[in-house]
Amino acid sequence: MSATFDKRIARARELAERRPAARDFLNFYVKLAQFQRPIFEELNLQEGTCVRDLIGYFPALLEFVRSDGLDPLIDFANRHLGSVEAQEELLLKSWDGGAGALAESDEGAFFARVLLQPFAESLANRCRMDFQPDKPICPFCNAKPVTAVLRSEGDGAKRWLLCSVCSTEWPFRRVVCPNCGQQDKDKLPIYSAAGLDYVRVEACDVCRTYIKSVDLTKDGLAIPVVDELATVALNIWADEHGYAKLECNLLGF
Repeated sequence: MSATFDKRIARARELAERRPAARDFLNFYVKLAQFQRPIFEELNLQEGTCVRDLIGYFPALLEFVRSDGLDPLIDFANRHLGSVEAQEELLLKSWDGGAGALAESDEGAFFARVLLQPFAESLANRCRMDFQPDKPICPFCNAKPVTAVLRSEGDGAKRWLLCSVCSTEWPFRRVVCPNCGQQDKDKLPIYSAAGLDYVRVEACDVCRTYIKSVDLTKDGLAIPVVDELATVALNIWADEHGYAKLECNLLGF
């Protein structure tokens, strides 16, 4: 059910015009998605792929980071990614880490995610999966969800979780914390902001984590992975109230 890269890019551009507070994030995401799109398209045409195949894209990724002047990322690359061996180690460790474990630093996680996302999505795109309802991690790559999605079903809406790496969606019960399994609705507060009623924070007072949820019954044009990025005000609210995000997005928040 994941949107194509073209749709993600178009949605990010649209929201960048409407959401000044998130404009810089969204404009940067557009560039990242444009970088990821040909990688996905190339890998999607190959019958067999290995995570080591991504090494060939590292020089272009490093040049992309340097051209955009992202100093913390440039510094990390200069210190830690100067060799093919180091780049391979980062990718293998991130891919094999289990349950979405990427890298020990935010900068390392960024480099890993940029390449692993189109790689993992190309693999998931070619596989048939038997979903296990209410599993808290992705049934394909074992990564954590980056956001929840509400889709129409019957007279209500069904909750799905969206993988932070391969973009697979799988069903998950509405009133359950995807981190600790808490089911007491009185301990699962929900917060939404004026003007953003279709995206909300779903928090847990037991483990103090949260996940954002994109309600497609309220805005059918939303692209969850993009609209989650565009609602950084909700992240700020959650942080101020002592909740930690279950899993960071591509931009690290």
